[in-house]
Amino acid sequence: MTTELLQIHPSELRFVFELKKQSSCLIQLGNKIDQYIAFKVKTTSPKKYCVRPNIGVIKPNEKCDFTVTMQAQRTAPPDMNCKDKFLIISTVVPFGITEDDITSDMFAKDTGKYIEEKKLKVVLISPPSSPVLLPVNGDVKQDQSNQINGLKDRVLSGIENIPPPLRVSAEVNGLEPALDTREDKTDVDFVLSHAENVGDMNPAKDDVQLNLAKGCEELESRLCMMDSKLREAEVTMMKLNEEKRANIKEKDLLKNELEVLKRKRNAKVQAGFPLLFVCMVAMVGVAVGYYLHP
Repeated sequence: MTTELLQIHPSELRFVFELKKQSSCLIQLGNKIDQYIAFKVKTTSPKKYCVRPNIGVIKPNEKCDFTVTMQAQRTAPPDMNCKDKFLIISTVVPFGITEDDITSDMFAKDTGKYIEEKKLKVVLISPPSSPVLLPVNGDVKQDQSNQINGLKDRVLSGIENIPPPLRVSAEVNGLEPALDTREDKTDVDFVLSHAENVGDMNPAKDDVQLNLAKGCEELESRLCMMDSKLREAEVTMMKLNEEKRANIKEKDLLKNELEVLKRKRNAKVQAGFPLLFVCMVAMVGVAVGYYLHP
């Protein structure tokens, strides 16, 4: 079979890597043929990633998405080079099949069916850097007022790390009226005093946010673990159902063999002499013996 079964987009898994933070990637699978396709996702690091769902069925000419979540990592790989791989296995299945009907035997190569395998590599991306404020050429007085307004807005919004206001050179101050310079200085002092107050409040706020972030990460990791255990339980139930069906088939075969043996035994009994005939022969023999030896 030369026709490709699935169209995969994107062709690689790209994660924004940050220490102690989870990252997710969405992969879309498209069915390119007019038959039902079952797929299964495997990885070289199953404890590091959580795939939902890892198995599924795609109807003809339709699409299906699955999400890969990378757990929070404590250390970064050297040069941001990740060697993890993912394998997507797909095969054609009968019409109308569902996810509950999927078994591991469907993807076995020894069955003679066409099994398509596609490998995806993992690429780690650094998070975008925060924007840096740069001085703008132009009127110095206008730039200073814009800087002060920006500081006020950031103080009111509770942002840390407020950059110092732009200082006006002595030559420019000489060109500007003295009244404007005093007003600007007063505004700057007002902003800096509020910035110190906000700076004192921000550590406690950061601790609360950090605790919330840690709690969210723990809940997500527990959710992924529960999901993986649920998948394992589903696979175990499928295996038990298969064993139950096999036992039922063996029981039916044994019943059929027992019925055949009973029929053969009855046939052998019917093939001998009837009981009445044997009795008649015995009576005739006794009578003949009595007459011969009175």
